[in-house]
Amino acid sequence: MIDEGAIAVRWGVMSSSLDERGRRRWCAAEARSHGRGGIAAVARVTGISRRTIDRGLLELDRERVGEREPPAAGRVRRAGAGRKALIEIDPKVVEELERLVDPATLGDPERPLRWTSKSAAKRAEGLRELGHELVDRSVLRLLHRAGYTMQQNVKTREGADHPGRDAQFQYINDTAAHAIAAKQPVISVDTKHRELVGEFKNGGREWARSGEPVEVNTHDFPSHAKGKAIPYGVYDLARNEGWVSVGVSRDTAQFAVASIGSWWEQLGHAAYPAASSLIITADSGGSNSARGRLWKVELQRLAERIGLEIVVCHVPRGTSKGRRVAGEDLTPRRSQIPA
Repeated sequence: MIDEGAIAVRWGVMSSSLDERGRRRWCAAEARSHGRGGIAAVARVTGISRRTIDRGLLELDRERVGEREPPAAGRVRRAGAGRKALIEIDPKVVEELERLVDPATLGDPERPLRWTSKSAAKRAEGLRELGHELVDRSVLRLLHRAGYTMQQNVKTREGADHPGRDAQFQYINDTAAHAIAAKQPVISVDTKHRELVGEFKNGGREWARSGEPVEVNTHDFPSHAKGKAIPYGVYDLARNEGWVSVGVSRDTAQFAVASIGSWWEQLGHAAYPAASSLIITADSGGSNSARGRLWKVELQRLAERIGLEIVVCHVPRGTSKGRRVAGEDLTPRRSQIPA
């Protein structure tokens, strides 16, 4: 009489620490130890098929008489065992995948790393339509084997470089550096991203009771807004301080200069009591455009009101983020407005 309860206890202790080969051999050894009926009893207790236990018995016999060498250390199966690779079963699948990927392939063909702009699911569907039986994960393995990865696009295309570009920015840098060394105020100005005012979704987070988030509109329709907030930023380079004025109508030259004047009255005058000039760095578009007449008129009025000589250094269009753009004017724009 075979005690299946005892087999169950031993199996419960050993099964979690055995790999595929170890489980097969343990069941074979246990079945052999019980003699007649052992295979059926072990199969009932462990749930492993009689065929697998028979394979285990055959392995034990062959290894005992030296007909078969055990797998190398760390391996469950002998070299060459297991399912064949997909490219061996279906050699044309790689060629078909390359043909499907090629129209949407990005990157330098001379470099080993390439990336594709379509998902593995789309690739697998296309290959199945061509008669290749495979799943998404197989496509991913084949793409990695061919040197592909999924990547986002990158801003790298630039216009032709110009020999005078570095000189222009060096000129602006020297102007600002000399002013800072002389204890004169140097500010950088720009209009920030406009925002709709109302119950609209914002990407940030704040503390709230669990399950009670702030409810906002499903859609960000401008018609649902109470207005539009237009922040104009003034950044003090020397003191590393910022000042933001928020408008509610239009981003105009009057608003831009009024923001600068507000900064001077609230922060700048107290920080630079002995100032005789004000250096402003700005881009060449929007309310502080280098060609805007109203911008220059309003600056003149501000200079007369606060008693400072105002010098504006404009960077060329398209270079406010350090990008090079072909065909732009490289002449340094320096507007000097006397007090």
